[in-house]
Amino acid sequence: MTDQPRRRLVLASQSPARLNLLRQAGLTPEVIVSGVDEDAVTAPTPADLALALAEAKASVVAAQPAVKGALVIGCDSVLDLDGQALGKPADAEEATARWKAMRGRAGTLQTGHCVYDTTSGRYVSAVASTVVRFGEPTDDEIAAYVASGEPLYVAGAFTLDGRSAPFIEGIDGDHGNVIGLSLPLLRRLLARLGVGITELWAPAEA
Repeated sequence: MTDQPRRRLVLASQSPARLNLLRQAGLTPEVIVSGVDEDAVTAPTPADLALALAEAKASVVAAQPAVKGALVIGCDSVLDLDGQALGKPADAEEATARWKAMRGRAGTLQTGHCVYDTTSGRYVSAVASTVVRFGEPTDDEIAAYVASGEPLYVAGAFTLDGRSAPFIEGIDGDHGNVIGLSLPLLRRLLARLGVGITELWAPAEA
């Protein structure tokens, strides 16, 4: 009996954090950015929006002939604060206002996940939710953080694995989800497609 070749894995996201999470978990995805216009996608709730965006990104990439036979992962994150979906801030002014509104409070980071099996044409999707409790950075600390440029490139204007980490008091849920991708949820979605996540591991280095 011969071993089946590993399935090709494609990440439909340009997020370095998501790519790093997958690599740390023993996976070696290719990256193909979907080009989906995020502003054109609407949904009634932040969780629904995150899911719709993830499904849109995965389906656009999965439709490309070059990825035939691959498993395509699409993800998107938004912060749910008072029922409002907060993605990447448009500019430094918005990032500053966002942090002044968030400090001392809690929001829910919603990340939509979609896995598309281009062999069968099936896809599965779900949302992972993690509560984030923000600290109380001073105005000067917020100004310094915004000046670093980091919050302009991440959903919610913060990240758990970067310069804003000292301003986050704690989370309730999966920390990887806040960084950009829930590995436990990914495992469950793959299983629904009949794929074991260990089947996708890269060979261990000698």
